[in-house]
Amino acid sequence: MKRILVISYSQSGQLHEILDNFLAPFEGVEVEQVYVQPEKPFAFPWSSAVFFNIMPETVLEEKIALNDFSLQHDRYDLIVLGYQPWFLSPSLPTTALLQHPSFTKVLKDTPIVTVIGARNMWLNSQKSVVSHIQAAGGKLVANIPLIDRHQNLISALTILHWMLTGKKERKWGFLPYPGVAENEIKGAGTFGKTVFDALNANNYSGLQKALLSQGKIDVHSSILFIEKRAKRLFSIWANLIKKKGTTSKKRNFWVGAYKYYLVIALFIVSPIVLTIYNILIRPFTTKSIQKDKDHFLYLGIDQS
Repeated sequence: MKRILVISYSQSGQLHEILDNFLAPFEGVEVEQVYVQPEKPFAFPWSSAVFFNIMPETVLEEKIALNDFSLQHDRYDLIVLGYQPWFLSPSLPTTALLQHPSFTKVLKDTPIVTVIGARNMWLNSQKSVVSHIQAAGGKLVANIPLIDRHQNLISALTILHWMLTGKKERKWGFLPYPGVAENEIKGAGTFGKTVFDALNANNYSGLQKALLSQGKIDVHSSILFIEKRAKRLFSIWANLIKKKGTTSKKRNFWVGAYKYYLVIALFIVSPIVLTIYNILIRPFTTKSIQKDKDHFLYLGIDQS
């Protein structure tokens, strides 16, 4: 009997819903599910202060302590890693997991599928995850990002409402529901069936192409444009806060400055810059944009 490990951290529970539906087609195999938890839990809903205060350590991918967890086996036929991006980086518990000796040990020479539950930006976080997998000797065979497909500013408003209140509802009574759409969460089993077939055939060649052919995974040009530039800015802010925030009072000041910077950048600067980009640049760079999209859609995956 084939044996798979499904390991994940989910703060809101949305990612675990996705994984439960993804795993529905996996019949006749041994499925071991492990839910990672940090020693100091991140409460849900967030408070604004805590959310913005974890940005520097998240972006700089600093290791945090996890609750003890055990794996039943030393080897698996497949590992499914589910994670959330925070601040264009893997969540802190995910970063800790990817540096945990018990987990990195089982990655070596093992096919790995990443399943992402995100607002809409996952490119930079996946770069980091891929680098950790490769460093441990793992073989990424597929990446399945499920995202909020609404317009960027609308999804920012709705996710903030959900994140800070814990209420997955229509903000102001008319904005869309936050997070990954319910039909896509329930439809994750379609991806699961494709992966399950590859597992049974013991052949992952062309798996990512088969997943992409379902037409449910893409990289939006505007998100690509933002992500290619934003991580560097986040890194500058993270290092600045770590350097200047030498006391609680000083750190609170610089974290507050970052918070207001992010709000201004997201809701004022970004729409202006994207309008200029979409009118003056994007129409003339379609080939390079598609090349960049393909790069991220197959990031770390052997296409041979």
